[in-house]
Amino acid sequence: MNYLEQEVIAAKTDEQALNALVENHKQWILRCASEAAHRYVTDSDDEWSVALLAFLAAVRSYDETKGSFRGFAGVVIRRRIVDYARSNWNHGAEVPVTPDAFDGQLPAEDADSVDLQVQSQVVADSVAAADRDLSTRTREEIEEAQATLQRYGFSFFDLTECSPKAEKTKRACAFAVLTLMGNPAMLDQLRRGRMLPMKELSATSGVSRKTLDRYRRYIIAAAEILSGDYPILSAYVDYIRKV
Repeated sequence: MNYLEQEVIAAKTDEQALNALVENHKQWILRCASEAAHRYVTDSDDEWSVALLAFLAAVRSYDETKGSFRGFAGVVIRRRIVDYARSNWNHGAEVPVTPDAFDGQLPAEDADSVDLQVQSQVVADSVAAADRDLSTRTREEIEEAQATLQRYGFSFFDLTECSPKAEKTKRACAFAVLTLMGNPAMLDQLRRGRMLPMKELSATSGVSRKTLDRYRRYIIAAAEILSGDYPILSAYVDYIRKV
């Protein structure tokens, strides 16, 4: 379990920890909301409230054995934003869907006024639409990343074999990626020459050339994904920003 997942578990029972978690992830929540709404969302928009409630629900229901928290929370946020948009698009046949609908819970006072069967169908349709949208955008990002990485002589799908596993190695690679991203000249050299500037990167980051060479593909891919327009894929390597 990484540090973020530990924070989430603590936030389930600690209000102060929950407030800190929300504050630290505010921009990320807004980004998820913007992606799902297909427009720029600020904290003065209704979508912010919807996304925040979704984030809090994700914290409450997160199971650390099921994968990364950000991946899980991102899906919950996008589903709720899609549901909110659908409710606004269909004013003529609007069916109220409470923020707890995706948790499988309905307030008692709503049970008498809402056709639960209809509401369940609306939720199911919204979830299916969100899943299709997320799948499409994920596929598009993978295709774009594939085109970028092929210029370096390897495939996006090679990353399953060349990703670091040990925590110490992951941290070393993260330092290398952050160093690369924080040095525009070095990043430009990477992109122009299609290869890691081993000597300079090792000297600046403190990561051995042996490690840089062994995990070259992973470091290049992470740097391109985190510095590019890959909001979905970047969630899988976002731990690098927190090292």
